[in-house]
Amino acid sequence: MTVAILLLACLVLAAAVGVLGVALRELRDRVRVLEVARVPDVGLVTGASAPSSTSEPLVEEVAQRPSRDHADADEFVITRLGVEPEGEPVPTVEPRLFADLVLRESVVKAAALAYGVRRGLAPANRNRIWFEMRREVKRARKERKAEEREAIREWRARQRAAVQEESAA
Repeated sequence: MTVAILLLACLVLAAAVGVLGVALRELRDRVRVLEVARVPDVGLVTGASAPSSTSEPLVEEVAQRPSRDHADADEFVITRLGVEPEGEPVPTVEPRLFADLVLRESVVKAAALAYGVRRGLAPANRNRIWFEMRREVKRARKERKAEEREAIREWRARQRAAVQEESAA
């Protein structure tokens, strides 16, 4: 049984590594495409407002607009994609090292999860849980019986008090 569980876990981990590898390759290809095709200064226009062959005057109109103050333009900028940084270059991680870091972290998390599941399903742990549950059920049963006895005593005391009031009246 444990061999089958371990085999299944290995297959799941292998599939996860394969999916991560494919995703990393696609991400690398997208980054290369973005490096080749720099973002134009006019801005990225998509959707219905994207310039087409019939809307050439729109592009020229945008290019001829007077530029705003540099501070105003930077006010709304969220990212600086395609703009070379001033001063020192931003540190980057080469793709192989990035993949190594991502996979190493994933493997550590998967190993920790497998260890926790294996330890949680160990016979000693299952026996301890069973013992504690049985003890809790016994305690709850005793408590319910004690509450039931107390309720019966109170009910009989009320009945006796009602009978004594009727006989006194």
